Amino acid sequence: KIEALNQIYDRYHVPLMVVENGFGTRDDLIEKDGSKTVEDTERINYLQAHVAAMADAIQDGVDLIGYTSWAPIDLVSASTGEMAKRYGYIFVDKHDDGSGTLARYRKQSFYWYQQVIQQNGL
Repeated sequence: KIEALNQIYDRYHVPLMVVENGFGTRDDLIEKDGSKTVEDTERINYLQAHVAAMADAIQDGVDLIGYTSWAPIDLVSASTGEMAKRYGYIFVDKHDDGSGTLARYRKQSFYWYQQVIQQNGL
């Protein structure tokens, strides 16, 4: 359970919105069922725990009005200028050496987050 939302709400009593939440890691593009994807279970577990913590905070009375994750598509790291560590739900075929086709592939987390949105976090 994340206590930060409860503490901030208890202190200021203003509606809260969680922004810029995410999980960066090195993703491997694989072939599965005839298409390319990334099995990013670690990212899903991380985000799932945060969504559950937000639901707990709402049950505790926190007025949480929204949530946004990091960019939905892999992007160049602002701190290093690299693509090696990836953040999005959509894999971009681009590598640190400049190679790649720039093709996009949905990761498993894409479909997981799609359901989260459709079910309003349930």
